[in-house]
Amino acid sequence: MTSTALDALTHAQRERLAFIDFNLQYFGQVARADLIQRFKTGLAACTRDLASYKELAPQNLVLSHTTKSYHRLESFKPLFKHNAESILSALCRGFGDGLSNGVQPSSYCQDATRLIHPNSEVIATLMRAITSKLAIECQYTSLTSGTTSKVLVPHSIVNNGARWHVRAFDRTKKQFRDFVTTRIECPKILQPLTKYEESADKDTQWHTIYDIILTPHPKLKYPKAIELDYAMNNGQLKLEVRAALLGYLLSQWNVDCTEEASLDNNEYQLWLQNKQSVCGAENLSIAPGYKLKGTN
Repeated sequence: MTSTALDALTHAQRERLAFIDFNLQYFGQVARADLIQRFKTGLAACTRDLASYKELAPQNLVLSHTTKSYHRLESFKPLFKHNAESILSALCRGFGDGLSNGVQPSSYCQDATRLIHPNSEVIATLMRAITSKLAIECQYTSLTSGTTSKVLVPHSIVNNGARWHVRAFDRTKKQFRDFVTTRIECPKILQPLTKYEESADKDTQWHTIYDIILTPHPKLKYPKAIELDYAMNNGQLKLEVRAALLGYLLSQWNVDCTEEASLDNNEYQLWLQNKQSVCGAENLSIAPGYKLKGTN
């Protein structure tokens, strides 16, 4: 589709076609019911939009009479540019219309500079695998093993504060682990259905919830400043956190996890008050100063 053809569409038409494009790329299918729910339009209008999209990009979709939905073809090429970071942020809020680049950045409200940018094609493949409960085959590069071939069964994508990770069952290691999305290359969806032991329901660390209590670091001279920063109640911030994400949170926010709050309070302005109640989380090794009682 040429930019001239896109420019000829009204914004409303572009929004609806972008929504179709978005669903095909990130979820692998789209139905008239999806358009009706999103745009509150009639059945005839949805049919016209899908026909228009198919006319512009016949290689992108095919109608399945079994599911009454249009499914993504292997020859799919997106008509719209979908920014992966915007899409991921939108998906986290339960929203996504495909027009992820439509809002111009503000000249007087600036976000933090991002140094790591996920690849939109990788994210799209992961999302389709998650939606369809399928595995992917990919090349993955780690700091310890270099580049290896992996078969992963993904179930969730999560931001750890610095990077986007995918939570997945690793068929080689036979366990659920976190994988940095920017280190995934050449992902390909495998069609055989996954086994129950590989499903999200069996990921114990993902479903275990810990209640944690954060307080201003005991050595701070003016703890009220931190209480105001985090909207604390009676000097405490109480959170419910998945075990699989706990180490990331404590590391991201520089939380002193030592028993005696012994880390430098100029760097670590929060303290984990109830350390002993979260010892079952597997990734606490990355939490600042965390050690179990009796360990060296």
